[in-house]
This record gives sequence, C-alpha cells and structure tokens, in this order.
Amino acid sequence: MKKLITLILGITLVYSCSSSSDENTQSLNLPGPDVTDVEGNVYHTVTNCNQTWTKTNLNVSKYRNGDVIPLVTDPTVWANLTTGAWCYYNNDPANGVIYGKLYNWYAVNDSRGLAPLGYHIPTEVEWTTLKTCLGGQLAWFKMKETGTTHWISTNLDATNSSGFTGLPGGYIYSSGLFYNIGNIGFWWSSTAFDTIQSNCVLLENNIAITTDLKKNGYSVRCVKD
Repeated sequence: MKKLITLILGITLVYSCSSSSDENTQSLNLPGPDVTDVEGNVYHTVTNCNQTWTKTNLNVSKYRNGDVIPLVTDPTVWANLTTGAWCYYNNDPANGVIYGKLYNWYAVNDSRGLAPLGYHIPTEVEWTTLKTCLGGQLAWFKMKETGTTHWISTNLDATNSSGFTGLPGGYIYSSGLFYNIGNIGFWWSSTAFDTIQSNCVLLENNIAITTDLKKNGYSVRCVKD
C-alpha cells in the first residue's frame, strides 16, 4: 500500500512539474496586440510570462495629452535640462527610423504620459521580472536582435527567442555627447533612485539593471497596464 501511494505521489509530482514547465514555455514569445501612440505610430508587441511589451523603441514626440516634447539638439542646452526632452542619436533622423528616440528621464516621469494609452514605462520591478523570466543573467541573448545588421560585435550567441528584439541604440550622456550606438542598448525604468539618478537597463553581452543620471538620454520600451 505504501509503495502504491509513493508511486501515485511521484506520478503526480512529475505531471505537476511537467505542466508547469509547459505552461512557462507556452507563455514565452507570444504575439500581442498592436498598440498605437498619440501620433499614429504603430508598435507590435510580445508577451513573455504574462507581461506584454512593445517590440520596438518608442518614437513619439508628444505626450499622451498631445503636448509637444521638446527636441533638443544643442549639447549645452541638453546638459542643463530638468524637464522632458528627446533627440535622435547624433541628431540624425535616420537613426530614429531604426532605434527610435532617446529621452531623458524627465520625459519618462512627466505626468502627461509618455507611453501610449493602456501602456506605461516599466518599473524596475517589471524589468527584473522580465529578466528573471528569461533566465536571469542568461536573459541577454534571448533579448538581443540576432545578426550583425545593427550589433557591431559578432553577436553569435544572440537568439532573440523572447521576441524582445533589443537593439544597440546607444545613448546621449548628460554632457550632450553621444556614445556606443551598435554596442549597447539602454532603456529607462520609471523608478527613481534618488534626486539625480534613476534605474535603467543595460543590454550588451550581459544584462544589468543599474542606475544612471536622469539627464542622460536612453531608449524607451513600454509594457501593458
């Protein structure tokens, strides 16, 4: 009788683990509904572990209420900003077609809303959830676009199996100077660290959730409410 009970419990446990594993596998890289921003730009989305993310970087120049977000191309002006602004990498609109816009954190945090209706800028916790869902420190190769069309490095390990399609859009530093397009992707979180820094995500041949100056200009992804 004890052997029978043990056998039944063992079968139940195996089935439970298998079902859980299948459920997690099935919840990765599922196409989500398209979302449109206030200017009519359409973003495809992907769902991983019950989070629905935009698959491309934000490329809007107005807040959700229709107010214009200033375009700032002068490095001295950028360095002194404490309000929302955006620019293209190297102030070149051709980069915007591929990588979207770079926003300072003040635009991310503006109460008028940067994300499309029904979406928001992810918190540090939501970024951490995505990273954990995709394997922790191994998540980076599941999140990077494959090949070397945009990534300068060989990028051999990238699979983009999550569908996130992370691009190396580089960034504009608080000084107003541009760095590392083709090498690094940076994205803001909506979570402030202190009065001058906020949490952000770095994607290279690793993934790190870190902090940096709110005056920096980074790419932005959005997650469904």
